[in-house]
Amino acid sequence: MLDEFIGRKVVLDFRGEYVGLGTLKGFDDHFLELRNADLHDLRDTHTSRENYVAAAIATGIKRNRKRLFVSRAEVVAIALLEDVVDE
Repeated sequence: MLDEFIGRKVVLDFRGEYVGLGTLKGFDDHFLELRNADLHDLRDTHTSRENYVAAAIATGIKRNRKRLFVSRAEVVAIALLEDVVDE
């Protein structure tokens, strides 16, 4: 199912106060690999998750990691960035 997301920009919602954006490079049973990723701690700003993602769509992903592995156990949702609705 995730195969169709490979090479595309995605949004990851985590259990905690984090959101991740980047290009999905690959995955296995335990990890997702993102490239040119933005791992954002929502506690660092007063912006909601939805507003942060909407801003990334409007201005581009603010890369702070060239390569990032995230635990699949911590991810509650993954979506293509292009599928995010801001209406």
